[in-house]
Amino acid sequence: MPSRDLFYLAIICLAWAGSFLASAFGLQQIPPMMFAALRLGLLALVLAAFVKRPPPGQWPQLLALGLCNGTLNFAMSLWSIKLAGDLSSPAIIQQCYVPMSALLAWLLLGERFGWRSGLAIAVSFAGVLVLGFDPIVLDRPLSLVLMLGSGFVLALGTVLTRRLHGLDAISAQGWTAAIGVLPLLFASLAFESGAAASVVEADALAWASVAYAALISSLLGYGLYYVLVQRHPVAQITPYLLLSPVLAVVLGIVFWGDRPGPKLLIGGAMVLGGVLLIALRTRAKARTPAAAKEV
Repeated sequence: MPSRDLFYLAIICLAWAGSFLASAFGLQQIPPMMFAALRLGLLALVLAAFVKRPPPGQWPQLLALGLCNGTLNFAMSLWSIKLAGDLSSPAIIQQCYVPMSALLAWLLLGERFGWRSGLAIAVSFAGVLVLGFDPIVLDRPLSLVLMLGSGFVLALGTVLTRRLHGLDAISAQGWTAAIGVLPLLFASLAFESGAAASVVEADALAWASVAYAALISSLLGYGLYYVLVQRHPVAQITPYLLLSPVLAVVLGIVFWGDRPGPKLLIGGAMVLGGVLLIALRTRAKARTPAAAKEV
């Protein structure tokens, strides 16, 4: 991979890792669903001029994608970060969307995987169990459950994306934001007490957090990701992206006061190790066109 593209990957990982820290600061003043609505609303506004009308027959998949990757994903992931006592565990647990994607592709699309990928999936989920016994996670089990739920809907959205045709990446991102924002806004106003007042009273740090999440994490991070996907197979890029949760753990330790215990570190290594094995097996399959449809 050219050094320029490796530089892009470094920016992507930093942008995505920083999103956990920025969101944590913003969530101190703005409730999770309102924060998510502001993030998606700003992103939709910026991308409005570049969004193209979806071709006929694609609206059901696009609506499902917006609800999964927009509404449900951000609602649960931000709520998880809000409840968590650290940044490390949510950043690691979110990576479970990779083995979940493999399982959903098997169930919904008929894609097969071999014993090595099956073992990697099992290792990842076993890592979640180990990580779950860390004291800081045990004290806030709902945070773990919510991030697993976020990973599931993100995985479902990933599978749905494969059925979306005739729409460029920027348009898909813009529609996801536009579709996801209204349910989040209505849910926030209905269930989050003082959500509207929090927006009025939010200071510069909170708004900077929203801007970072929308413009740096989503627009820049995913924008560069889509550029790389056009140049390289996804399987070639995925292993490098595991640097993102590692950087998030480092940011949590340096700026958020995280002190990961041995169970969190061991469980996290199992989760990320399993994800890495899945990515490497997928890359090996992509490099062997003559091989059977089995990872």
